[in-house]
Amino acid sequence: MKNMLFELKEGLIISLKALQANKARAILTTMGIVIGITSVVLMSTAIKGIDNAFQTGVASLGSDNLYVDKWAWFDNDIPWWELRNRREISMDDFRKFKDLAKLPIAISPSKFTNKSLKNGDKLVESVMVIGTDAEYLKTTNLEFADGRFFTGTESDGSRNVVVLGHEIAKELFPTGDGLEKYIKMQGKKFKVVGVLAEQGSWVMGNFNPDVQAFIPIGCVFKYFSSQSRGSITINVRAPNPLMVDAVKEETIGIMRRVRGLSYDEIDDFSINQQEGLLDNINQTVGVIQIAGLFITGLSLFVGAIGIMNIMFVSVKERTREIGIRKAIGAKKRAILGQFLSESAIICLLGGFVGLIFAVLLSMVIDQFLPTTVQFDSVILAIVISLLTGLVSGYAPAYSAARMDPVEALRYE
Repeated sequence: MKNMLFELKEGLIISLKALQANKARAILTTMGIVIGITSVVLMSTAIKGIDNAFQTGVASLGSDNLYVDKWAWFDNDIPWWELRNRREISMDDFRKFKDLAKLPIAISPSKFTNKSLKNGDKLVESVMVIGTDAEYLKTTNLEFADGRFFTGTESDGSRNVVVLGHEIAKELFPTGDGLEKYIKMQGKKFKVVGVLAEQGSWVMGNFNPDVQAFIPIGCVFKYFSSQSRGSITINVRAPNPLMVDAVKEETIGIMRRVRGLSYDEIDDFSINQQEGLLDNINQTVGVIQIAGLFITGLSLFVGAIGIMNIMFVSVKERTREIGIRKAIGAKKRAILGQFLSESAIICLLGGFVGLIFAVLLSMVIDQFLPTTVQFDSVILAIVISLLTGLVSGYAPAYSAARMDPVEALRYE
């Protein structure tokens, strides 16, 4: 055991001296590893950041929600023209459904429209405005930075009140004094009664509450004639995630009754769930992973080939040194360990440099997209660097260990 430790120590010392003597070559050799490790760490941080942002978004909507809609949102086998020809879901359907449903803890209608919001010279275009009622808040986990949601009296009376998402409020009121002020929406004045806390769920696009506004659903029908017709969505919240399936079964039964469907008629509505959103984000993450793995694998392959070539050159240059060491009693394992150590050290240095670059780049990217540097990403980078060094350095090290000392001493 002592001999092995001594040989390992001696091999490391010789390897470090060899690297010190060829600094430029060592630096150039590590470039492929640096790029590969930077890629794998950035990929890992990006995926984790996207996942965290999406989970935040889903949490703000409520993971135990069902959405009764004319349209199927995701993975639908029904042709789009059949969905288009379905009857609209009306407010009458909503009221009948609400009277009959027993299991949900909250039921609320919603209708979407895109409008421009204006405050003086501040204008935000194409904002997703959601018309709904006071109970909508119970179907979500939304939190407020200022103010409140509109009351039942305000929604039932179609009062001109609005709740702004965090980003919309910031653009319309940069100084943060929007509460109780008025904004204009298609020429109509709406009083700001609430501003949502930041959700940070950017991956949900327009479905991110940060970039939405909420008004009583009656205002949508009253002011926006183009929206006076068309289907609404019924938001249904189960008491807890374990009750979602039971609530879904009840919802289907009640909606068939409300729509007057006979037993042999297919549903003319869809029940949408968060699983569809999860499947979409998993597909997106999968594409990022494949692209990242390809770039990482290519970089590491190029880096490994470069290290292997340089190590073969190093073995060739130090043939006489190898011959002398073997002549005075160095065993094959000592020579093998020496060159494997040198290759591993080169890759570890490249890995640490790549890790530093990745952390710095993730800090820059985090200003635009969420990234999360995980401890397991650091460990992964170090392990990949070490394995790359051992694999790429094995062939040169093995060729050095098998050298005949007499032939090696004759080498010029």
